[in-house]
Amino acid sequence: MASVSVAAEWQQLYDRYYRKPELYQLRWNHVDLSRNKVACAPFGGPIAAIRDDSKIVQLRSESALRKLRIFTSAGAQISETVWKNPGGRLIGMSWTEDQTLICITQDGTVYRYNLHAQLIEPNLSMGKECFENSVVECVFWGNGVVCVNEAFQVFCISDFKNPRAVRMAETGIEDFPLCVAVIEPQYTMSGNVEVLLGVGDHVLLVEEDGVQQVGAGVGPLQKMVVSRNGRYLASFTHDGRLLVMSTDFSNIIFEYNCESALPPEQLSWCGMDSVLLYWDDMLLMVGPFGEPVRYLYDEPIILIPECDGVRILSNTSMEFLHRVPDSTVSIFRIGSTQPAALLYDALDHFDRRSAKADENLRLIRSSLPEAVEACIDAAGHEFDISRQRTLLRAASYGQAFCSHFQRDRIQEMSKTLRVLNAVRNQEIGVPLSIQQYKLLTPSVLIGRLINAQQHLVALRISEYLGLNQEVVIMHWACSKITASLAIPDVSLLEILLDKLKLCKGISYATVAAHADKTGRRKLAAMLIEHEPRSSKQVPLLLSIGEEDTALTKAIECGDTDLARPLGRDLFISYARCYKHEFLKDFFLSTGQLQEVAFLLWKESWEVAKNPMASKGSPLHGPRIKLIEKAQSLFSETKEHVFESKAAEEHAKLLRMQHELEVSTKQAIFVDSSISDTIRTCIVLGNHRAAVKVKTEFKVTEKRWYWLKVFALATIRDWDALEKFSKEKRPPIGYRPFVEACVDADERGEALKYIPKLADPRERAEAYARIGMAKEAADAASQAKDGELLGRLKLTFAQNAAASSIFDTLRDRLSFQGVS
Repeated sequence: MASVSVAAEWQQLYDRYYRKPELYQLRWNHVDLSRNKVACAPFGGPIAAIRDDSKIVQLRSESALRKLRIFTSAGAQISETVWKNPGGRLIGMSWTEDQTLICITQDGTVYRYNLHAQLIEPNLSMGKECFENSVVECVFWGNGVVCVNEAFQVFCISDFKNPRAVRMAETGIEDFPLCVAVIEPQYTMSGNVEVLLGVGDHVLLVEEDGVQQVGAGVGPLQKMVVSRNGRYLASFTHDGRLLVMSTDFSNIIFEYNCESALPPEQLSWCGMDSVLLYWDDMLLMVGPFGEPVRYLYDEPIILIPECDGVRILSNTSMEFLHRVPDSTVSIFRIGSTQPAALLYDALDHFDRRSAKADENLRLIRSSLPEAVEACIDAAGHEFDISRQRTLLRAASYGQAFCSHFQRDRIQEMSKTLRVLNAVRNQEIGVPLSIQQYKLLTPSVLIGRLINAQQHLVALRISEYLGLNQEVVIMHWACSKITASLAIPDVSLLEILLDKLKLCKGISYATVAAHADKTGRRKLAAMLIEHEPRSSKQVPLLLSIGEEDTALTKAIECGDTDLARPLGRDLFISYARCYKHEFLKDFFLSTGQLQEVAFLLWKESWEVAKNPMASKGSPLHGPRIKLIEKAQSLFSETKEHVFESKAAEEHAKLLRMQHELEVSTKQAIFVDSSISDTIRTCIVLGNHRAAVKVKTEFKVTEKRWYWLKVFALATIRDWDALEKFSKEKRPPIGYRPFVEACVDADERGEALKYIPKLADPRERAEAYARIGMAKEAADAASQAKDGELLGRLKLTFAQNAAASSIFDTLRDRLSFQGVS
């Protein structure tokens, strides 16, 4: 009966199941999402809300002052502040990866807040053009943002850690785009952000250095959103269709008629398997096959995309809509006779002392390890603690009858679930799934907990996982000092020492420096007394004006240089800027040979900056000699074996590159990498030089083959490429040969190598890339891979005849019991 009640919570979308457990009943009061601008951080992060000034609302009992409020995902308020930023209407708000809240106003000012609603100075700006022509729309991703202003100009900050606003290429449009989406830099060929603007019946792809028209005839598009992996674009058309396309617009993956031309308020991916559309009372989940699933809501909701699903925030609750994992389906699907389901049942019979437990185990004896693994995996995906416990008990019961199974798997999963359950607790309010936790990593989670002042749970998790507790205790100590201005120094010192002693080797000096920074010099001096390392004690004592104590400490430890470092440091700083010869003499006199070597190496780069140091310039001679001198000095010390070898190799490479520039009369070799040198030689037709570089620098056969294949493809020397493929069996296989030909749009050349691909899956995908549906289908059926057939069918979605080939083969595989 348990499996019936579990599966009853699911919804079926074609051959997949989805569930939507409630994570929290929210603890906030009177927060109406329809009257607020809201930003929700992924990975179960915080929620920021501020009254939407673009809507006329009745204030009721609220203050006329607008407040920025920050909550946990469980709706518990963390902090608030009065919103008094003068930059006009708030246009966009989002959280960065380090949980900094970014707020962008109409005049292009960027305000940043931490989790405690404290403004981070200085404010940033999207630029003069955004000040003069108001910002109308913002699209955020990870650590960046794209803004479009009233003059239809596009601006981008690609990383708030290095916040430089860049103006993208001129769009030339005369009306505001219908919708905007962004392809993140990590998924583009150029490595720079690409902006998609829905304009008329097509899409404009805007980059920093150009604009191109793509997707002609797909529009007008009312909404667009790019998938998490940057490969697909979900869009809503003017005539009410959901279109899912590849982001290069080469093919339409699927389309669905929504029977309403009214664009949805929100459009979002749910993992990689389905797309969500939300209108004011209905959430529609659409997949590539089958009828969509409808969820009705009588209150506003906000969709929060996660790596494995979507969290759904309403006025009263937080839910998590996601695909039911295969392991969970195998156990709880109604009528399931999978080994994991029989093992789960066996535990139930065992608990009721029924002989059927033994009968179940006998039925699945050969598949017992897989059944145990499925129960462990399903436990990891559960939010319900009692269900986690039952699944792990089933796994433990089955493991007792397994001779070959990793004994620590259950222990590992129990450990992970204890951490997850601790942070999911309503008091903490971080509802991570197991995939999110693995992607985030425990150390980042601990960083987020201490940032939210959840030091105790962060400390317990660090201790439980065997991680360094120093980070947590240090942060707690500094926070305690900041928050305890009313506590006398002596009392506060006692509180601090009680916790600091928990961690051996902790830096008391760092805590003391923080105390000094907050104006508590006496507390700082008392804390320094407990720092065992003089090298840390002395500089801090000097900085807080305790020169005599510093000198005493320095003399006690026998290092007088600690107390009088200023003159020496000033001399080194001056000489580093102006008098390298003096500095070299100083380092030689003190036996610091490696420092002299670094100076010589730096000088070699200064020579390289000379505009005359090119085209076979004689300046390369002195430069190489400097590097060789540095190599000789590095070799004198055991600690700099790496630098010595690097300098030797660098000098040797520069000599070869210099000779190549002289012989080819082309200044294109010096300071390029070994790979680039080989590639350039092949492109220029100088194969003897390429082989010489390969031999000199012991380039592996695999790397050599990669470089030569793509270099020959670059100059389109297909005969040479074919000859190269026949010299011997390529150590990298034939796949790179295929890729090089396909990339160069040489279908006929690719066909020379595709039949040589050993793996039928690779053969199938290669044939699909050059549009040969029947051959792709034959290869995929050889692989007996139904999932691959389904994926390849999507590639030929617009070709009915090709699609039917894949369906026929897939049905045949299903009939044969192959999935």
